[in-house]
Amino acid sequence: MLQNTPQVVKNLIILNVLMYLGSGLIGDSVAVPLLAGTYPGSPFFQPWQIITHMFMHGDLGHIFFNMFALFMFGSQLERVWGPQRFLTYYMVCGLGAFALHELVVGLQFYSELGTFFPAAEQFISPNASPLQRARVLEMVYGRVVGASGAVFGLLLAFGMLFPNTQLMLLFPPIPIRAKYFVMGYGAIELMLAFQNSPGDNVAHFAHLGGMIFGYFLLKRWQQDRGHFY
Repeated sequence: MLQNTPQVVKNLIILNVLMYLGSGLIGDSVAVPLLAGTYPGSPFFQPWQIITHMFMHGDLGHIFFNMFALFMFGSQLERVWGPQRFLTYYMVCGLGAFALHELVVGLQFYSELGTFFPAAEQFISPNASPLQRARVLEMVYGRVVGASGAVFGLLLAFGMLFPNTQLMLLFPPIPIRAKYFVMGYGAIELMLAFQNSPGDNVAHFAHLGGMIFGYFLLKRWQQDRGHFY
């Protein structure tokens, strides 16, 4: 399947799979704290996580659906744009997804504590053990992993460049035009993001961030050249 896949898409898929397998080999207890995305105010934050989190995935289903979408939508976009522009778009969407997600986290801290960068000691009992301390901070600051933000940006671009292309839904198995699929998916993500249901560990604002940053980059390119190509 990868033989006829455009170069950047193919390399991104390979890199994601290698990172997933490598994380399994060295253990999530090592890989996740080192490479997953963390809030910049967290004691676990490292600058490289802004990039590496995009190549980390939580489980097999997570990476499968992201890579399938990257292959389906990204291949066509790379053929239209070329490798350099495609990679630029992909990375901007991924970074934008991280930025919006962490901005929302920061705003929650600010609304509750009056600061974007609360001290870790505000969340931990003085009598907590090192293990308890680590677990509390994990829950407070959380981690974000996956290529979903970049993939949602690809989905948006596909819907804008090929709005009338027929896509086949899985559930229910009916055809739908790309533009309606993108608008529907975006509306669902927006609703879920503000619903903030307990137990929902999906970074919906990251998905929206990928779409928002992708949209503005597409509009910038459109202004520069008069079209998206």
